[in-house]
Amino acid sequence: MKVIGIVGMPASGKGEVSRVARDLGIPVVVMGDAIREQVRAAGLPLTDANCGAIAGKLRADLGMDAIARITIPIIEETGAPVVLVDGIRGDYEVATFKEHFPEFTLIGIVSSFETRYRRLAERGRSDDFLTVEELHLRDERELGWGLGRALEEADCLITNEGTLEEFTAEVRALLCRLGGIGE
Repeated sequence: MKVIGIVGMPASGKGEVSRVARDLGIPVVVMGDAIREQVRAAGLPLTDANCGAIAGKLRADLGMDAIARITIPIIEETGAPVVLVDGIRGDYEVATFKEHFPEFTLIGIVSSFETRYRRLAERGRSDDFLTVEELHLRDERELGWGLGRALEEADCLITNEGTLEEFTAEVRALLCRLGGIGE
């Protein structure tokens, strides 16, 4: 089974990569869904603060690769030859995926702070309503989980500062190449 991981700062374009993968017929496992499920199970509203607190607690209680270990069975249950994992947040998760899936490839998505902040304002997810200061805090929290080190380990980097069409075309070509899919 080929597993393609996606890592990037909040609102860098990971969700768009997932959309392209789905369009290509590649199953997508979103690591943040596991966290959002835990937030709902705790009876808490889906806010950035609650998602961050639950993610931090899972990592403190179960290890820095907790979310990766929670998602591995979900990935395997797809039974698909190629699966995309959206939302890797740290180098410990990368190490766990590499150990478990010998055909693991990591794609890093890079966007400027300004571009990411504009996107957050436009997409309107319940955990996205952040001020500039709150986004800086979210970035610091996620960098503290090893996100920067995970980005450094990426096998491929895509800079997402242009148009959606340009980004989509670049992602599509890369996923087809990595997944062995004809366009």
